[in-house]
Amino acid sequence: MSDNDPRTDISADIPADAFTDVSVPGMLQDMVLESNDVEGFLTNLAKLAAERFSSPDAEVLAAVTLLRPRTKVTVASSNEHAQKMDEVQYKFDDGPCLRAAREEKTYTVTDFRTESRFGQYPEAIAGHGVLSAMGIPIPLDGDANAGLNLYAPTARHFTAEDIAEAELLARQASKALRMAVRIAKATDTSDHLKAAMSSRTVIDVAAGIVMAQNRCSHDTAMTILKAASSGRNIKLNSVAAAVVQSMGHGIPNTHFDG
Repeated sequence: MSDNDPRTDISADIPADAFTDVSVPGMLQDMVLESNDVEGFLTNLAKLAAERFSSPDAEVLAAVTLLRPRTKVTVASSNEHAQKMDEVQYKFDDGPCLRAAREEKTYTVTDFRTESRFGQYPEAIAGHGVLSAMGIPIPLDGDANAGLNLYAPTARHFTAEDIAEAELLARQASKALRMAVRIAKATDTSDHLKAAMSSRTVIDVAAGIVMAQNRCSHDTAMTILKAASSGRNIKLNSVAAAVVQSMGHGIPNTHFDG
């Protein structure tokens, strides 16, 4: 994307080079630290994507879809309109974003008015003022699939560089979503979910801090935390809490109270 492209200055909080391989992990780590729960993180992710790919004359809508056996749901969106656009796809059970999540490959539409895939969906979504879209898979574990959904009101809005940037963002965000899915599958009671969420969130935040301090991988960061836990005979979540608090961050809230 060129330096004078208006999309590189949508927000003063997002630098023009925010989507380099080096900066994306750090940017998402900051979002985790600033979010109170996984839903908050994903909402911030959707808003970030919407801002990044919008232009002064075309507002992009963004949402994150989670697919489970027999269910599909929008777990976060940049605004209410973005969620409604996801619901149009759910009605037809087809579209670039659903296919991206199901098939784990990127789907793009340059102009829904001439699109021949997806049955009657293109005509319906064009009627809502959406002319181009991207569906980017977010890798998950087990029987769940997810996708980042981007909708634009103009045809041929997304460039090849936009697609590459969106794919990078989705790959980097996948770890946070895998964590959320594992927690949701672990229990179906509010009290247990709250406890699991609190422990897992603190550990992942601590791992992110160790990664930033040591410039290491997530696996290496977890090895360091586990070694400290074993060496001091202290539970892993207690070690993680100490790391988070030492950086001046409070323990993240989980908002799973009944």
